[in-house]
This record gives sequence, C-alpha cells and structure tokens, in this order.
Amino acid sequence: MPSAPQADAAPRPVALVAPDAAPASADTASAEAGSPEPSSIAADASVEAGATPTPTPPPPSNGVYLGRKLARPMSHLGAAWLDRAGRDAVQRPSHVLDVAGVRAGARVCDFGAGSGYFTVHLARRVGPTGRVFAVDLQPEMLTLLRQKLTREGLSNVTPVLAKASEPSLPAASVDLVLMVDVYHELERPDLTMAQLRAALAPGGRVVWVEYRAEDPNVSIKPDHKMSLVQIRREAAAAGYRVTQVDESLPQQRIVVLAP
Repeated sequence: MPSAPQADAAPRPVALVAPDAAPASADTASAEAGSPEPSSIAADASVEAGATPTPTPPPPSNGVYLGRKLARPMSHLGAAWLDRAGRDAVQRPSHVLDVAGVRAGARVCDFGAGSGYFTVHLARRVGPTGRVFAVDLQPEMLTLLRQKLTREGLSNVTPVLAKASEPSLPAASVDLVLMVDVYHELERPDLTMAQLRAALAPGGRVVWVEYRAEDPNVSIKPDHKMSLVQIRREAAAAGYRVTQVDESLPQQRIVVLAP
C-alpha cells in the first residue's frame, strides 16, 4: 500500500475502456456455460482443443518484474493512514464493491487487508450468509483488524496470515479476490496470481484497484502507481484477461480480471 498522497484530485468522469478479448478456447466455453468442471480437467480440455495453455511469466529479477520496479509493502506502522478521515470520499468503497460485483452471500477475499478498511465494507455487503477472508502478511495488521471487527460486531470474517507469495486460501474457496493498492507491492506477482487463480471458484474474478501512473495529479511515489498498459501486460502474463476497467475514482482505476 502506498504512502499518503499530497492532495486529492478532483473527481473524474466515468470512462469506458475496452476489455481484453476473451480467448477462443474450450476453457472459456466451459466457464461461460457455468460448467463445474475442475480447473485441471478444463485445462486439459483446452490443450487437447489446441488452445494456448496458461502462460508462465518469468520471476522478478533484481526487484524488477516485466519492466516495473516492485514497491515495498506498507508497514503496519502506517496503518492509521488506511483509516484516515476523508478516505471514503476519494475511495468510494460502495462503488468499488458495485464494480466488483459483490453480492449478499458471496465468498470474498480482501487480499492485503491491512487494518480492515475494505474488510468491514465487504463483510457488511456479503452479510451473514457470506464470508470474508481477510488476508495479510503482517500479524500486526491482523491484530488491528480483529480489534476493528470486535468494535463493529462483525462475525463473518476469517483473518488469514499469509506468507510472502502464498495466499493460504483453499482451492475454489472464493468468488472474488479484491486487491486495493496491493498488487504493485507483491514480492512474487507471478506466484501469487497463479495461486489466487487456484483459489477462485468457477466464474470467479480478481479485482485490482491501483493508482494511475499516467495522471500527473496523482502525487504518489512512482513505484506505487501502475499504468493501464502495465496492468494489461502483467495480467496477460499471469493468464488473466481484463474484462472491465472503471476510471471514475479520483486517483485510482478499478480493473476486473477473469482467469
């Protein structure tokens, strides 16, 4: 998660951005038909049909991944900024969850949950029949998150302490993985995105929210921002396609990915 910006930019109008074209493969057809076929079987069917298998991107080298400098994760010592006054106005959490398609009863993962800003919004949206897995690398963040859950009276959240490149989620366990200002900080984006794919239930999706590198008004350190070109490059390298891009937040873009 990035350090605090110097100033909030004015709200932006909604911009429609073309999604990536869906690959013509047996795997895609199976997903569109809602087939419960396990991913391994579906992958075999894709290969037999002559489709290109999921790519294996190269690992990061010297702190650089596919031409992008990897950012250092935000420390728990800066957790107060995650719950800063005025964040709702620029973050628009309800809109983010609308774009992500979060519904009552869903099983969702707040990946890089931090102190639980989005965890609380997710827990309220999915309701008592849903479940939120709040994943973070830092036990100190999860301590803050548990305290917040107690204050808010929320019992449908499971805190998960992850390892550097291991989300620690069971296979096919979630309908959505939400990553807000998190993807750019991953130590091994290649491994993490592969493991998140395995954690997705059929029809599941991953949503990135990242600061726009192209916008000079976004006063965030360069390694804590991503351009849309870089987002598409890294998503494709990990075997995902961009299905929706929402540009309506003042400083960030919301990107919906499908495996």
